[in-house]
Amino acid sequence: MVMHASARWTVRYGETLRFAGNDLPSPEVLRVPTRHGRVRVYVYRPRCPTPDGAYVHFHGGAWLMRYPAMDDWWCRYVAATAGVTVYNVDFRCGPYVAFPVAQHQCFDAAAWVATGARVVVGGFSSGGGLAAAVCLQARDAGAWRPALQVLGVPALDLASDPDPAAGGMISPGLRDLVRRVYFPDPAARRHPYASPLLAPDLTGLPRAVVLTGEHDTLREDGDRYAARLREARVDVVYDQTPGVDHYFLTDDPIRARTTMAWVAEEIRRAVSVADSE
Repeated sequence: MVMHASARWTVRYGETLRFAGNDLPSPEVLRVPTRHGRVRVYVYRPRCPTPDGAYVHFHGGAWLMRYPAMDDWWCRYVAATAGVTVYNVDFRCGPYVAFPVAQHQCFDAAAWVATGARVVVGGFSSGGGLAAAVCLQARDAGAWRPALQVLGVPALDLASDPDPAAGGMISPGLRDLVRRVYFPDPAARRHPYASPLLAPDLTGLPRAVVLTGEHDTLREDGDRYAARLREARVDVVYDQTPGVDHYFLTDDPIRARTTMAWVAEEIRRAVSVADSE
């Protein structure tokens, strides 16, 4: 609860990455229906939008911090650089809800956007896990298919016990807290939408961009998921930032310029290719 209340004053990790889009107006706020009630979605519109192209973003915060503005810098960047309309989803988090509420709300919001646009989905950390879960839900529902999934330092396995000796920003204590609060049912932690890495079948998923940090304790999640996607004949673009922990972009803002630029280009190309099909 303290994390929720203090986020607007304590979260500043992306301030050094405001490379583009700062001149865009404040996002429009929509209220999008989901099976768990309406959610706010913050909409960033580029000056010259790609027709029918959209990027749906899910913020991080370990399913415990409800603060989509933490990724305002990224949403502005993608809107300005990729030329797509960006939808930043304000899904509900623990301790007020538990799995699978956020996963359902993110899927429902993305499906709502997909009724009028070619959609790329993506996120960082827990948001990357949510983006992977949305792609699995879309495949299983058989109604629509994202054009691309962008998985930044994703959390993809909530069932396996963390290494008690692991260092780094994502500590075993934090992982245990997340599991107790948002994934309280041990059996549910193995569900594919909770732990996409443990899904028995990854065939039929969209092309993926997987981003990891060399010293991040979640790196193994990204490494193993990229490998499993390739085994399932899913096209994967993988990039690891050397010498960094979980904040892989802010830890190396010089390299981040290159990383952010090519990810934005992947998003732009994904909706452009989809439009031409």
